[in-house]
Amino acid sequence: MERTDAELIAAVRKGDAASFEPLVRKYSARLFGMARRYARGESEVEDLVQNIWLKAFANLPSFRGQAPFEHWLMRLAVRVCYDSLRRHQRHRETLFADLTEPEADWLEQFARQPDSAPEDAEAARQLVARLLAGLSPAARLVITLLELEQRSVKEVAQLTGWTVPVVKIRAFRARAAMRRQLARVAKEKYL
Repeated sequence: MERTDAELIAAVRKGDAASFEPLVRKYSARLFGMARRYARGESEVEDLVQNIWLKAFANLPSFRGQAPFEHWLMRLAVRVCYDSLRRHQRHRETLFADLTEPEADWLEQFARQPDSAPEDAEAARQLVARLLAGLSPAARLVITLLELEQRSVKEVAQLTGWTVPVVKIRAFRARAAMRRQLARVAKEKYL
């Protein structure tokens, strides 16, 4: 018979570390999906997920059970990913002059006729990833949660610990920063 999250957590708190493994199996896929949105490569994804699990295990005594374990874990995951973004912000070296050929072609087509730009999803995804990499950690976090993960403003507020107005303001500023970056990229490319 499969034990509930609460039963597994209680067993871990009593010293049965092996009871943590079913939680890892149950939620790892979700954590890997989340980490992929913030990391640059698969090895970094694995490091992020491992960090999340280490912090979850270490902080399990602080889990009060007022909300489901999954919510607590996702909040922890967002904080770990945000910390990782802030660390990478210090070492960022993204040059827009180094656009790949598909990105440049897609951007050129989009600049000429935005409504009839080709549906090259991979080139667009790469360009969005490049634009996201140029944002501050808070801006990247809010855009990722709102736009890529399609979470509501209220959910983002709960995950990050920010207030709803702060989420809205950061989203507005992040979108404006992305527009400025895109305009700068287009200007560098076509002028």
